[in-house]
Amino acid sequence: MARLADYFVLVAFGPHPRGSGEGQGQILQRFPEKDWEDNPFPQGIELFCQPSGWQLCPERNPPTFFVAVLTDINSERHYCACLTFWEPVESTQEVVCTEDATEKEEEADEGGQARLSSTAPVQPGQLFAPKTLVLVSRLDHTEVFRNSLGLIYAIHVEGLNVCLENVIGNLLTCTVPLAGGSQLDSVEEGARTISLGAGDRQVIQTPLVDSLPVSRCSVALLFRQLGITNVLSLFCAALTEHKVLFLSRSYQRLADACRGLLALLFPLRYSFTYVPILPAQLLEVLSTPTPFIIGVNAAFQAETQELLDVIIADLDGGTVTVPECVHIPPLPEPLQSQTHNVLSMVLDPELELADLAFPPPTTSASSLKMQDKELRAVFLRLFAQLLQGYRWCLHIVRIHPEPVIRFHKAAFLGQRGLVEDDFLMKVLEGMAFAGFVSERGVPYRSTDLFDELVAHEVARMRADENHPHRVLRHVQELAEQLYKNENPYPAVAMHKVQRPGEASHLRRTHRPFPRLDEGTVQWIVDQAAAKMQGAPPAVKAERRTTVPSGPPMTAILERCSGPHINSARRLEVVRNCISYVFEGKMLEAKKLLPAVLRALKGRAARRCLAHELHLHVQQNRAVLDHQQFDFVVRMMNCCLQDCTSLDEHGIAAALLPLVTAFCRKLSPGVTQFAYSCVQEHVVWSTPQFWEAMFYGDVQTHIRALYLEPSDDRVSPSQEVGETQSQDDERSALDVASEQRRLWPTLSREKQQELVQKEESTVFSQAIHYANRMSYLLLPLDSSKSRLLRERAGLGDLESASNSLVTNSMAGSVAESYDTESGFEDAETCDVAGAVVRFINRFVDKVCTESGVTSDHLKGLHVMVPDIVQMHIETLEAVHRESKRLPPIQKPKLLRPRLLPGEECVLDGLRVYLLPDGREEGVGGSGGGPALLPAEGAVFLTTYRVIFTGMPTDPLVGDQVVVRSFPVAALTKEKRISVQTPVDQLLQDGLQLRSCTFQLLKMAFDEEVGSDSAELFRKQLHKLRYPPDIRGTFAFTLGSAHTPGRPPRVTKDKTPSLRTLSRNLVKNAKKTIARQHVTRKKYNPPGWENRGQPPPEDQEDEISVSEELEPSTLTPSSALKPSDRMTMSSLVERACCRDYQRLGLGTLSSSLSRAKSEPFRISPVNRMYAICRSYPGLLIVPQSIQDNALQRVSRCYRQNRFPVVCWRSGRSKAVLLRSGGLHGKGVVGLFKAQNTPSPGQAQTDSSSLEQEKYLQAVVSSMPRYTDSSGRNTLSSFSSTHMGGHGKWSSVRASGRSSGLGADVGSRLAGRDLLSTPHTNGAPPDSGFLRPQRAALYIIGDKAQLKGVRPDPLQQWELVPIEVFEARQVKASFKKLLKACVPGCPAVESSSTSFLRSLEDSEWLIQIHKLLQISVLVVELLDSGSSVLVSLEDGWDITTQVVSLVQLLSDPFYRTLEGFRLLVEKEWLSFGHRFSHRGAHTLAGQSSGFTPVFLQFLDCVHQVHLQFPMEFEFSQFYLKFLGYHHASRRFRTFLLDSDYERIELGLLYEEKGERRGQLACRSVWEYVDRLSKRTPMFYNYTYAPEDTEVLRPYSNVSNLKVWDFYTEETLAEGPPYDWELAQGPPEPPEEERPDGGAPQSRRRVVWPCYDSRPRVQPDAISRLLEELQRLETELGRPERWKDTWDRVKAAQRLEGRQDGRGTPSSLLVSTVPHHRRSLGVYLQEGPVGSTLSLSLDSDQSSGSTTSSSRQAARRSTSTLYSQFQTAESENRSYEGTLYKKGAFMKPWKARWFVLDKTKHQLRYYDHRVDTECKGVIDLAEVEAVAPGTPTIGAPKTVDEKAFFDVKTTRRVYNFCAQDVPSAQQWVDRIQSCLSDA
Repeated sequence: MARLADYFVLVAFGPHPRGSGEGQGQILQRFPEKDWEDNPFPQGIELFCQPSGWQLCPERNPPTFFVAVLTDINSERHYCACLTFWEPVESTQEVVCTEDATEKEEEADEGGQARLSSTAPVQPGQLFAPKTLVLVSRLDHTEVFRNSLGLIYAIHVEGLNVCLENVIGNLLTCTVPLAGGSQLDSVEEGARTISLGAGDRQVIQTPLVDSLPVSRCSVALLFRQLGITNVLSLFCAALTEHKVLFLSRSYQRLADACRGLLALLFPLRYSFTYVPILPAQLLEVLSTPTPFIIGVNAAFQAETQELLDVIIADLDGGTVTVPECVHIPPLPEPLQSQTHNVLSMVLDPELELADLAFPPPTTSASSLKMQDKELRAVFLRLFAQLLQGYRWCLHIVRIHPEPVIRFHKAAFLGQRGLVEDDFLMKVLEGMAFAGFVSERGVPYRSTDLFDELVAHEVARMRADENHPHRVLRHVQELAEQLYKNENPYPAVAMHKVQRPGEASHLRRTHRPFPRLDEGTVQWIVDQAAAKMQGAPPAVKAERRTTVPSGPPMTAILERCSGPHINSARRLEVVRNCISYVFEGKMLEAKKLLPAVLRALKGRAARRCLAHELHLHVQQNRAVLDHQQFDFVVRMMNCCLQDCTSLDEHGIAAALLPLVTAFCRKLSPGVTQFAYSCVQEHVVWSTPQFWEAMFYGDVQTHIRALYLEPSDDRVSPSQEVGETQSQDDERSALDVASEQRRLWPTLSREKQQELVQKEESTVFSQAIHYANRMSYLLLPLDSSKSRLLRERAGLGDLESASNSLVTNSMAGSVAESYDTESGFEDAETCDVAGAVVRFINRFVDKVCTESGVTSDHLKGLHVMVPDIVQMHIETLEAVHRESKRLPPIQKPKLLRPRLLPGEECVLDGLRVYLLPDGREEGVGGSGGGPALLPAEGAVFLTTYRVIFTGMPTDPLVGDQVVVRSFPVAALTKEKRISVQTPVDQLLQDGLQLRSCTFQLLKMAFDEEVGSDSAELFRKQLHKLRYPPDIRGTFAFTLGSAHTPGRPPRVTKDKTPSLRTLSRNLVKNAKKTIARQHVTRKKYNPPGWENRGQPPPEDQEDEISVSEELEPSTLTPSSALKPSDRMTMSSLVERACCRDYQRLGLGTLSSSLSRAKSEPFRISPVNRMYAICRSYPGLLIVPQSIQDNALQRVSRCYRQNRFPVVCWRSGRSKAVLLRSGGLHGKGVVGLFKAQNTPSPGQAQTDSSSLEQEKYLQAVVSSMPRYTDSSGRNTLSSFSSTHMGGHGKWSSVRASGRSSGLGADVGSRLAGRDLLSTPHTNGAPPDSGFLRPQRAALYIIGDKAQLKGVRPDPLQQWELVPIEVFEARQVKASFKKLLKACVPGCPAVESSSTSFLRSLEDSEWLIQIHKLLQISVLVVELLDSGSSVLVSLEDGWDITTQVVSLVQLLSDPFYRTLEGFRLLVEKEWLSFGHRFSHRGAHTLAGQSSGFTPVFLQFLDCVHQVHLQFPMEFEFSQFYLKFLGYHHASRRFRTFLLDSDYERIELGLLYEEKGERRGQLACRSVWEYVDRLSKRTPMFYNYTYAPEDTEVLRPYSNVSNLKVWDFYTEETLAEGPPYDWELAQGPPEPPEEERPDGGAPQSRRRVVWPCYDSRPRVQPDAISRLLEELQRLETELGRPERWKDTWDRVKAAQRLEGRQDGRGTPSSLLVSTVPHHRRSLGVYLQEGPVGSTLSLSLDSDQSSGSTTSSSRQAARRSTSTLYSQFQTAESENRSYEGTLYKKGAFMKPWKARWFVLDKTKHQLRYYDHRVDTECKGVIDLAEVEAVAPGTPTIGAPKTVDEKAFFDVKTTRRVYNFCAQDVPSAQQWVDRIQSCLSDA
């Protein structure tokens, strides 16, 4: 029995001691006055009586009641029931508190007391003070407390004739039965009826089971107030130890909400701060760092605002606010959604029926009390599902004298498949769960509903998951049990208690609550106490049993382990491999090994491996030979590498006994165990792992200790194996339960003996584990100690151990050991010390928890250093012997093929080439075998870094893997630490990335020392960044001097600049004259000579001026003849050939006949004095004198003044290039007045010169010499600048804005002369108005800011925004990472690649370049000249100018023309190749900026859109892209012609001393190769002479260049042709064994083979075949001649066909602006219509009226270019007789009518494949009935004849009968009408 109430207290209002307005509570009386011995009086009750503070009130409020909860120091809860009523203030109190009564009034209102409007009049100044009756109890009987206090109040108010002292005395002496009333016999004992002696009667029902919480209606109310989602998040927050704060205006609601939340947490007990009602004075408690559940009056909401980590639940508003910094982990799915659904079914049963057409009659919802229990039942089920099978993860460490139980958290999470789950992890680590384990882990105790549920109902719950009604039924069953627990005797629950009358509190005649007589009360209490002493003590009757364990757990989520779902087949492979290893069949095992290593990614396979190895240990087969040992170790390492530090699947635990069992004999007396080879895993340095292992083993041994001696004892080695006897199947918990039951019956001596036995078992295991830990923590080679210290556990032992007990002794022993040990080697000592400390901490923790005596513990601490020391000595011998082992046979290193002149710098270092983020190499989505990882060696030569090796996967076969790149292309090198694919050991590695899009990710083999790896890095760095350009491969190749020593400078070899310039001009004259003789105007190779004959005046020699300063002239005899040759080659090089072809200029300023020429070639820069980065000869306007150029150049950056680089043959507009303007020049150039005042002229003379210069350029254009008036670029209409179409993006701002918006408005036109094409298709050439500016200056927006336009409008500024070189560099870096990622992407590869490609913005830069170039092309084509003046004039300017020429002039689209373009614009005009390529040490910091590569990418984009316009192939562009960075040739080295002359390069390339030396010029190399093979040639080349290309530039039209993504692992990059020539294919021949000849079929692997090599196109194949046959006949011929002959024959054939256009497969007649597409989409405003543009005569100006005929004529030729392999579209076919030509007989032929190609074809017979003739339906004029002629078939009806009349002749036909003739005529007619 227990006391119902411990104390009764009367608390009243008292003034505050410091005289402040607030009052304070005073205890007037308390009963009993002495504290109970077992329960002292709780302090601070007066605060909790009035939580909002003690205040006076102007009105008489109704009485209030609530229950506050106080927790004492022993975590005991005391329930304080408070009934407050109000009494008038006596005059003394009034004086103190009147002044601020008014303010208190409002606060009191908020304090939760509702006011009733008073009916009785109250004195005007009357105030009321609160008085509280408090009942303190350890029992939670709220209703009884309410009734009892209510009774006392009623007696007082109603003035009943009952003695209050008696009532209170009875209350304090009332006893109630303990919980578990159901186990008592009589109802009276279980449900106690009490009376307080005032004619009252109350029934107190005690719950049946003490452990189940009593919730009454609190849970249901909580859900009503907050809703399902909010309550669930509060539930998760409380479980994961967050701070929860409830707010409400009602104290009772706060108390109920807190009570409800605690009830939901059952079976876990909340062990942190729990204050359902917190008084205002204690609000600072809210800032405590520990978790809590607290309720606070809503009046103090403002004070809670600044709490940053508190979850606030507002019960009145129904909201839960979670701060940003707090993350509440949700329940694991599917439990979250299941719980949510069941809760909504309980709370809102109508929801299920809401959509029914015929809803059933409304079902009555459960009562609130019942609903409360149903909600609790849902959470009880949730816990049963969450914790099911938890008893299988309990380790019983001690049984006597008290059970010690530990929970194996990792195993529990692992078996549930919830290792990653944040929620469960936090719950298991929380205090509540620790309490749960210690309370419920006990094997022998009384059980409750939860134990039953988790043991027996889990299977039912799983089965019911998908049946909501069965779930609901189960919930209701559980709810009934919970309800019965709270209300065991519903029949008896009858109360009779006196209540005060209505509004009794408002009566005037209140006397104050009387002072009670302590003596009377005390006497009653004493009497009762005396009575109780005689009675026997109340013992809580417990029915203890063995707690059922229930079924073993299943995963909440049936997850398979990733992609490795272990089928039985995989496990079979593992078993077979192990049996092969132990049977010594090593070859078989080796074949299976890769499959096994792949299978071991799955959990089942790892378990299987551990089990199989265990069986072999049991059969005493643990001593292995070296090969077996290697295999076993490798498989163990593979198993362990995926183990987390928790080892949740128990793999490391299963392997731990095995690594100490398997061993090999190294020499007599020296044995190496497997543990020395598997130490590199994080799991071994995790204290939690060792603790779990230790407890598991202790449990096994303790269980064995108690099994009957008659049984077979379980030896420790049988942990995994099955045991024999029936009794042994009992679990350790069952054994423990039995022992706990017997414990009280044992004698004292027997008990002592058992305790000692258990203690010594634990002690012996601790020694065993100290040994085991030293095995796995001490490295074999103590020099590797750094690895050890880096591992998690040992680096930071304090934080790693999760010890709750810290023992100072361990630290002190370890320290003394460190200082006194006799180790000489500090390193080793360090390792040993770390290990000793680690083991000591472990021993401390487990021994303290397992109750080992302190003497034993001291002994252990002394032993540990000795164990470690002993083990270190053993390891030294093992390490020494293992070094002497013969190395494992590794594959032979494959030597790479080298170029002539390429030398090896570092011989092969053994490495593994690891797969990077590109999945093809590992047999990814593209299929194919796993070529990577590969095992081989890396070589460093003077030219390349080369890896050669073989795949480690033996199933791939003997494929050689080669990956290489030029040293010069290296962009990033970083050290990495990776696992080797074979041994799974952590090794140092290197990751090298190159700008040729290769990535070498290598792990060094263990035989490669760190010094060798470091040497490799240093040498690589030295080769990548030589101090001088002479140290690069292109210079050292084939020369005598070594890279270190500069070459001897010989006078005769490199003539001085002065000598050079003297002869430059003379030789220019000769060269130009010679060129006139040798070169006519360029004509593209074609079928017809389409170009017009050259104008007469161009035949003249260009005059060369001899009027140079005498000081610079010396006789030319000073030069040797060979040098004179080089001079002339300089002039050729200086672009004269191209200027001559374009008809640009003369070398004179005086000769009269040259005056007509608008431009001249000026030698002003022959000494490179004006501009270092320009060529020696420049094109300038005829009228500008040389001396003025010096001044003009000052206005431009780097002195790069505007020079002409190209002139349009048609419009005669010129393209100029220059550097950007200097600020000073700009202001002077564009002044408002065109005629400057004399004062300004002196200051801005250079600006004037600049203006004159531009004026001269404008004047030199023929049609602008006399132009005046408003010239502006108009009619760039909305098509180009507006909403849709190509130029729309020009105006858009942001990263892709091409042109400024102001240009947009100025270029936007008025009206159009011709209809523009949309979708970015460029307009016709006539789209610009005749009045436009003569010169457009395209400059950087930033430079041209604030510039006013030229008043005469002869030139116009076009400011545009361009990217800078550094943006190109950054963009390229990202592009490299996107195309060649270092590691596999997390998400699916396609999207991640596209995303990173977009992030790089590379295609956006390409788009900008093309856009600007097309703009310039349009301007030039319309007759305006353009000056491109961007940045310094050598990056983007060069890109734009080159692209413009390529798009405008077909010559540059030939092999020779493209070379000339690159030589002129990129080499002569000084693109800084060395600087941008970071070729020397000086450029290292600037990094690689691929400006030239970007230009090539643009050309590639144009090539894709116009495949028939380029003589060179895509391979040619890739070849140049690779070699511009490779430094193999000298062409792309150095930054300008000036630098090349200084180094003597310009003439070497043209000199005759070539011989068989390696090519130094890339052009020479291309020429040589082109003679041998058509690899650079484009077979579809069929140019149109006047073609100006206008490519689409939108990003959607651009493609990623396959140069960035493709790779050939068979031979490395294919751009070094000598290396890429694979071995010739063997001819088919009989095999020696007489078998059938081997097939020539080959498997072509993506990423391994080069597709074009293995599978060349048909034309290349035929040309090769022809060459081979001709060689056999002895008359070899160049492939080009053969090809040209074939084309000529094709052309003739086309002519004989008699049609206007050739029918060649290669010729197209699609209109000139977009022949590449043939068909293009026109997007009109209405919608897109597919229109076939068939107007072939547009270029020659055919009118619309004749276009119908043109369309007719060309339809067939349009299709002829798309001839498919079948090329048969048969609309109708059959036999007809056809009359031959004149005098020829009738013949039966098989005719085919083809609607698609619009022709009637005929064949000899039905199966004939060769067409004998074609009638083009476009030429048919009529089909008419015919008449039989001579020789016609006799048997045929006359009506079966018909004629087809074409423009050329009449064809006579005859069908077999009349219907078929009619059918033919109809079909032909319908074809004609369709057309």
